[in-house]
Amino acid sequence: MTTTDIAANPLLDFSGYAQFDAIQPEHVTPALDKLLADASRLVTELEAPMAEVTWDNFVKPLESATEKLGRAWSVVGHLNSVMDTPALRATYNENQPRLVEFWTSLGQNLALFEKYKALQASPAFASLSAARRKVVDNAVRDFRLSGAELAEDKKERFAEIQEKQAMLTTRFSENVLDATNDFALFVEDEAELSGLPADVKQAARAAAEKDGKPGYKFTLHFPSYFPVLQYADNRALREKIYRANATKASELGAKPEWDNSANIDQILQLRKEEAQLLGYANFAEVSLVAKMAKSPSEVIAFLEDLGQRARPFGQKDYEELKAFAREKLGLDELKAWDSTYASEKLREQRYAFSEQEVKQYFPEPKVVGGLFQVAQQLFGVQIKPDSAPVWHKDVKFFRIERDGQLVGQFYLDLYARSGKRGGAWMDDARARRLTAQGVQTPIAYLVCNFTEPAVVDGVAKPALFTHDEVITLFHEFGHGLHHMLTQVDEVGVSGISGVEWDAVELPSQFMENFCWEWDVLQQLTAHADTGEPLPRALYDKMIAAKNFQSGLQMLRQVEFSLFDMLIHHEYEVGGNQTVQQLLDSVRDRIAVIRPPEFNRFQHSFSHIFAGGYAAGYYSYKWAEVLSADAYSAFEEAAAGSGNVISLETGRRFQQEILAVGGSRPAIESFKAFRGREPSIDALLRHSGMAA
Repeated sequence: MTTTDIAANPLLDFSGYAQFDAIQPEHVTPALDKLLADASRLVTELEAPMAEVTWDNFVKPLESATEKLGRAWSVVGHLNSVMDTPALRATYNENQPRLVEFWTSLGQNLALFEKYKALQASPAFASLSAARRKVVDNAVRDFRLSGAELAEDKKERFAEIQEKQAMLTTRFSENVLDATNDFALFVEDEAELSGLPADVKQAARAAAEKDGKPGYKFTLHFPSYFPVLQYADNRALREKIYRANATKASELGAKPEWDNSANIDQILQLRKEEAQLLGYANFAEVSLVAKMAKSPSEVIAFLEDLGQRARPFGQKDYEELKAFAREKLGLDELKAWDSTYASEKLREQRYAFSEQEVKQYFPEPKVVGGLFQVAQQLFGVQIKPDSAPVWHKDVKFFRIERDGQLVGQFYLDLYARSGKRGGAWMDDARARRLTAQGVQTPIAYLVCNFTEPAVVDGVAKPALFTHDEVITLFHEFGHGLHHMLTQVDEVGVSGISGVEWDAVELPSQFMENFCWEWDVLQQLTAHADTGEPLPRALYDKMIAAKNFQSGLQMLRQVEFSLFDMLIHHEYEVGGNQTVQQLLDSVRDRIAVIRPPEFNRFQHSFSHIFAGGYAAGYYSYKWAEVLSADAYSAFEEAAAGSGNVISLETGRRFQQEILAVGGSRPAIESFKAFRGREPSIDALLRHSGMAA
């Protein structure tokens, strides 16, 4: 590659923001050629004997070289998630093995491992900052988990496993995306859409028009299919879209090439082999090495205890739902595609309001502005619009300041679209770190999949969010705050980096609680037509309904978590039990509602088969114990002041939880904030399950 080519490649420009308006698939390979060569050259230099290993002559240069490589690849991975195209997917899949090979080789480099150990054992180690000591300790742990101590032949096999896993998890994710994008259900007769809200029909009409088709188009993107299950009076329509969603990317799905069955088995088999190479009995044990939980048995006991506590509430919820469906809806047998519909009808009858009524009070500008206001009041910051190149016209960019000084920035990508993977997530675009030029401030991606603004009579109306979507937005923003409000200057433990996975949900779930506060909702709401804030009477109904079917919801999360832990703890590929049978056995122990036999939920369970939650999905409930307890500190403050938005408590939360990132164990951060060990009481109280 010539000097001119290097200068012209936007992926190699680290001077400012990623040049999303200029990056093309053809830039990826040459950029990685250079970055991999540079990093490899530096690794070779650092392998040479040193008279003394120090932070400045070893860790600092290694982090600098690998940080650029990581940032460039994260841009490619991000684009692959939010703007998937055949060309980008091809270059991503072509280059992914090269990155895996580099990182695996780095993690197994015995010379580097010995230098980290030498630094850890040196007299100078004690004089390093707590953050730097944690970076070194984590590195020693991670070298061991990467197979650095394996014999050469086993290292080679370990590397092969990493490459195959990366390929399979990517394929898993692509199959889910392709199956989701492929499905289209066209309805020509509006009478068949009885019960659907007007804005849902408008979106479906616009989708059909975009395809040049008459009628209404429904897809498997959440904002499209879920309202059908929730509101459509047409039972056959509900069944059709439920079945399509429940079988996507499985052997019962539309196309055999998108079936994830073999991918699941191969991923599990490789994870088990990796664990055994490292000297562990199963992958669950490997997963927990870097987490708060000490053992799979501890996690399983935690989940089973939650399940036992929730089951009576779940059984009561389900019996009430079946009775209501039979007596009021004429549904003698409640099918899987009836549950969401019947639940919405029961909620409307019991609490005299609907989700659709609430939705009118949550236009996007008011919600986003209100969210920013909450963060500003809690943490003493200012959030302002900013500008940077973006990957889609709907993406916005913002900056966070404190006392006029830049703290962090973030992209906000709110709407579902074709080529964008489902769900909601936060990812780091750039981490905070200290450089020769000063502090590099963090940048985050905040991504959701909400319904885009409707166009009525040629005029774009603000997007309206359900209250659940508002909660999702607060959740992801909590992750973003964890990343952006860090005060740690070492990239390895800055923001969410280095935080135990079962504690990383603490700030995100903590932020969700504010979505139920009267004072907060006054800032978040303005009726789409009248501009009036949420009325107190409607708010009271929402609070009364807050724990509607909370028993069923808790059991659902426990079911997913226990399945994840057991499949990585005791499942044997090719053994006496299939994946489906193991899931069924978990449902026998936990679930109250049993899905139909054709349901293939696991085939699109991307969190554990294509994300970072393998043997870690329990983290949502584990961290919820921490987050509910942390939030109770704000409730205690409100008992005196009358307002849960406490700047003093918010500053303590920031100082002890957000600012320290992964520079100390999460339990120490929690105890520093609360002054004691965590308790499950607040979670049970918030869920309406307190004794």
